[in-house]
Amino acid sequence: MKIEPFGVEQWMNEWENRCEYNLAETCVESLTMRQLLEMTGKTESILDDMLNIKMTYGEITGSQRLRQVIATQYARQTANNIMIAHGAIGANALIYQTLVEAGDTVISVLPTYQQHYSIPASYGAEVKILPLREENAFLPDPEELKTLVDNKTKVIALNNPNNPTGALMDEKLLHQIIEIARSVGAWVLCDEVYRGTNQQGDGYSVAMADLYEKGISTASMSKAYSLAGLRLGWIAAPHDLLKAIEVHRDYNTISVGVLDDYFACLALENRDKILQRNQAMLRDNLQTLDQWVANEPLISYTKPLAGTTALLKYDLPIGSRDFCIQLIKRYGVMFTPGEVMRMEGYLRIGFANNKEVLAKGLPLVSAFIKELANELK
Repeated sequence: MKIEPFGVEQWMNEWENRCEYNLAETCVESLTMRQLLEMTGKTESILDDMLNIKMTYGEITGSQRLRQVIATQYARQTANNIMIAHGAIGANALIYQTLVEAGDTVISVLPTYQQHYSIPASYGAEVKILPLREENAFLPDPEELKTLVDNKTKVIALNNPNNPTGALMDEKLLHQIIEIARSVGAWVLCDEVYRGTNQQGDGYSVAMADLYEKGISTASMSKAYSLAGLRLGWIAAPHDLLKAIEVHRDYNTISVGVLDDYFACLALENRDKILQRNQAMLRDNLQTLDQWVANEPLISYTKPLAGTTALLKYDLPIGSRDFCIQLIKRYGVMFTPGEVMRMEGYLRIGFANNKEVLAKGLPLVSAFIKELANELK
């Protein structure tokens, strides 16, 4: 199997340990284990429990406790509709492995996480791109989607909230997409790894698995819950589909670690405390970013409604990769170049990390832009 190199991951691998101010990070600032245990109010008893955990494989598709607490995040799902995976990245890969084969059509929005177009293409599917355009607030156009579906369409892949733009599809738009999918019998896979990060309300957007009989939602502990180190995600989907996925999962997963499962339970049982912390950080940091953009004449953006990232448009005659490399080398600040997301002319910023890093990093970016603009005159 030949597959296109994963642009964002290759970029992060190369540079994230060589910068001083990481403004490419996509997780809300990660929790320490001490912070997580303090949120439970049961540090000592939990440590005692841990010492008695046998390091077996554990329950193969995830513990009943974990699947049950995950199901409470959805309106219409039960523990039987949840399968645990190695992160959302593992969940998405399992879905494509189960559903897609050569000759199928897969429709993916762009920009999005590269899995959603590169994996199905590697299986021999015809991947059709539904572009998200700035003039439409980076939301998919249902009329354009209608022109892309055909009788071979197996999966329509969405990302809500969107990475990297922070765009957010409301329930009305999701229902329009569902009707198009239903007309050709297609599954709708919605990567909801940023669910819980909305700038308004309780932070949660409606889940695809709750809206459509062939709807699939994937998510993880990494972004909204600040626990990427657990490497734990899940699929919410019809039970029959999960049984089909299980056949493939047996070959590459077996189970997640029992400690990952245990700590994910603790986190989700106390998710109100985590989300209170994280939503305050997200909303405060976005105000900081918004003020910075307003004062930078060579930078513009569509303000995110959710998520942890924004897509910045810059008005300078330089490629995004060169821009980002020079920024790191001169000032130690890391962005992600739009080039690695097929969005040349843009930069992705992660604004949900440490407030101090953002506050120190943005003025350095301003100094770099001024310096670069003078050099390129």
